[in-house]
Amino acid sequence: MKLRALLLATATMAAALVATTPPAQAVAPSWSAPGPYAVTVEIGLVTTVYRPARMQGRHPVIIWGNGTGGIPGVYTGLLRHLASHGFIVAAANTPMSNSGLEMLAGAAWLRAEDSRRGSAYYGHVDIEHVGAAGHSQGGAGAIVAGADPLVDTTVALEPGPLADPAKLHGPALYLAGSEDTIVNPDLLVKPLYARTTQVPAVYAELAGADHFTPLPDGGGFRGVITAWFRYNLSGDQQAAAEFTTPCGLCTSPGWTEVDRNALAGG
Repeated sequence: MKLRALLLATATMAAALVATTPPAQAVAPSWSAPGPYAVTVEIGLVTTVYRPARMQGRHPVIIWGNGTGGIPGVYTGLLRHLASHGFIVAAANTPMSNSGLEMLAGAAWLRAEDSRRGSAYYGHVDIEHVGAAGHSQGGAGAIVAGADPLVDTTVALEPGPLADPAKLHGPALYLAGSEDTIVNPDLLVKPLYARTTQVPAVYAELAGADHFTPLPDGGGFRGVITAWFRYNLSGDQQAAAEFTTPCGLCTSPGWTEVDRNALAGG
């Protein structure tokens, strides 16, 4: 009888623990939906800026690098989407963004505009919260730019190999497509992720995605990219739950593989 009572009590405690521990949820669909801001696009000589049409307070910055031969317009749906969620997106007007220099030039321009009276950006640029992102060659460029002290976090979307992730000083998200035959996940993306041991890093592989899935609106990558920047640049705790324990991304349908290094997760 004592043994039976002990087993019953143990089972009751276990059930209570399960009941009070929230299960992991899939990535919230709201991150893929348009944000609350109307968007304005301004095309300059060096940088195309996607930003909230009516800026209120200071907005975090995302610098963007295009894939080989691409221009910002190729990714206009994704860049407009990020701006609708409150970010100022400075996309480099270059088809060769591996150096990261043109991406960083966009951030430098925004810093200057933030201090220039009469500018639409005056007092509205949160230059203390800057993310770097890019696709393909631009993904490698984002990693290169991410070594700059100005950049707080990096998203490398199907990135090329010419970058050193050991130089990153902020959290990094590596995104791959399971059907990408140009940037093979196992040969190119996973090795970059594996070498990122000094900062929190997450690797996620989207089922059925090829190298052109991100065009023009981010495809199935859009929501995860948005949540990552909302978490790391805006401090959004709902977005944080997509990557930290219990990790919504880790159980989200459509992702064939998700991994977090020893520093990620929380």
